[in-house]
Amino acid sequence: MLKKPRLLFLFVLFLFSAIGHACSVVYYMDPGTGKIYVANNEDYWYDVDAYIQIVPKSKKELARLWYGWDNFAQGGINEAGLFFDGAVTPEQPRIKGSKKIKGNLGDDILATCKTVQDAIALIEKRKIALPDAHIMFGDATGNAVVVEWLDGEQKIIPIRNNRLVMTNFLLADPTRGNHPCPRYNAIQKNLETLEKNKDSISFLKAANTISNAVQIPNADKEGRTGGTLYSTFINISDMELILVYQLDNKKMSKLNLQSEFDRPKGRKIALNSL
Repeated sequence: MLKKPRLLFLFVLFLFSAIGHACSVVYYMDPGTGKIYVANNEDYWYDVDAYIQIVPKSKKELARLWYGWDNFAQGGINEAGLFFDGAVTPEQPRIKGSKKIKGNLGDDILATCKTVQDAIALIEKRKIALPDAHIMFGDATGNAVVVEWLDGEQKIIPIRNNRLVMTNFLLADPTRGNHPCPRYNAIQKNLETLEKNKDSISFLKAANTISNAVQIPNADKEGRTGGTLYSTFINISDMELILVYQLDNKKMSKLNLQSEFDRPKGRKIALNSL
């Protein structure tokens, strides 16, 4: 059983033109221990019925866990330690020959891919090219990339200095919009502070690098509330997951991923029930 963590959220209000489309993702490998941590703020509308979906392994598919809504994975991890998450970017012209996403792409990736290279190969085989989003893939070997599509070409941004951060601007060309990004800068600064500290790096400390990149709930002109819908923290090395719903530490799900993946039957966890 996982010990109950104390996530120290530092709430900082960032103003965005679109309340529901500002996300932050970080993949980090501790240079001292080699342990791999992932953290994500999923910023979206609060009225969606978000949930965690756990799917058991089968003869042809890997066990996996993903989180999202409307039968579509926004992010997740599988038993091999492959992680993915996506974020909206400034819209670019559609790439010629690319195909629209059909079905639940994230679930398909987690069901069949074990590494970053496997995931890239799958989206290339399906001719996936997103004109308004990029995807981060990271695996248990310490490899991570962000895949983007720009000027008719696929761009792959690799991990550098044991970290990879993604928000809502195109890393391949920040001048296309949403840059400079205060959330991106805050996360990078937190990672630098984390490594300068002489104390050992823990799951909690790595998780808190995105704590001041959250988006506080705010209503638009029509009264619809958006903000950080949930934050996820994954220790890929030790197969642990923590999810905090709507910035409320009392609404938390803590899962031992290995135990979940060993279950013969899957299960669904509604986040509004936490």
